[in-house]
Amino acid sequence: MLDLATVSEGGTSAQALADTTELARAADRLGYERFWVAEHHNIDTVASTSPAVLIAHLAAHTKRIKLGSGGVMLPNHSPAVIAEQFAMLEALHPGRIDLGVGRAPGSDRISAAAVRGPAEDGSVPDPWQVDDFPSHLLDLMAYLGDVRMTDGPPLEFQATPQATSMPPVLLLGSSGYSAQLAGYLGLPFAFAHHFDGGGVLGAVDLYRQRFQPSMALDEPYVMVSAGLVTAADSETARYHAAPSLLRRLGIRTGRFWPLLPPDEAMAHPEWQHAAAMPTNAIVGDPDEAVAGLEALAVATGAHELMVHTSTYGLAERITSLELLADAWSQRTSNGAADAAGTAAAPAGTP
Repeated sequence: MLDLATVSEGGTSAQALADTTELARAADRLGYERFWVAEHHNIDTVASTSPAVLIAHLAAHTKRIKLGSGGVMLPNHSPAVIAEQFAMLEALHPGRIDLGVGRAPGSDRISAAAVRGPAEDGSVPDPWQVDDFPSHLLDLMAYLGDVRMTDGPPLEFQATPQATSMPPVLLLGSSGYSAQLAGYLGLPFAFAHHFDGGGVLGAVDLYRQRFQPSMALDEPYVMVSAGLVTAADSETARYHAAPSLLRRLGIRTGRFWPLLPPDEAMAHPEWQHAAAMPTNAIVGDPDEAVAGLEALAVATGAHELMVHTSTYGLAERITSLELLADAWSQRTSNGAADAAGTAAAPAGTP
């Protein structure tokens, strides 16, 4: 499960974070394997700005589910600080912490300047200038015990004293660049298919072609996210998915609309354009949701699928998780083989 702590129209950051907490508790109860939170800055509809802080809160309110960042945008941060944060999380909740890392800014130019601070010459930094990302990623890995260099600061710095375990580092991406880097470094690769930008098949193929065994992995490990809304019937699922579809059209066209209630979303002047927009999101009844996930698993050969459910209200998000968990469990209990080795949670949910 991936969540952004979305602030719906008329809501607050406090409510969005409380909703994320309840959603994580539901995912924990239902047997989902992981719950990740994103990093975005200065966006009216997203309250998840600091993954490490939110993960600490969620870990204290759940029992067994793995919690992680989806992801930490490393260009915004000192690798040493991120290593310390996640090493501490791992020490507090051993075996339950994932460190997903991305290279996108999670913000615009002005927001990136506010988060990172000005450049040495006082200029506003280019948020897409990520030339140092590979070296910063290597530093981060070294601080957490995966040393690939022979000299430099990482060998002289420890993220935490006397660690008994360290969180796994996973590379996130939506392009061939991240796929190839993850393969070259022998890291798990998580593709952001829920971005709805295409390219998943090419990216996972590149990852497998470039993969080199490492101390982290002997073989490639692929995770793919999917936008998904399910309900008791297809019509209801499409109704609850309407706010997300409209918001996606706004993002694609540079108009950051609020996450409206379904009726208001479908009454919006741009609704017909949003409804006609191509999307890879899986929207339908539970059987259709399971079939969509199985098809994605077969096409990509993913070891794990991660769902992102964006609706106006919390209740329909939890209902979607419950229906999916039940349908997936029935699928496995009826003797259906896991599609393409799709990793299932203890209760058999994706």
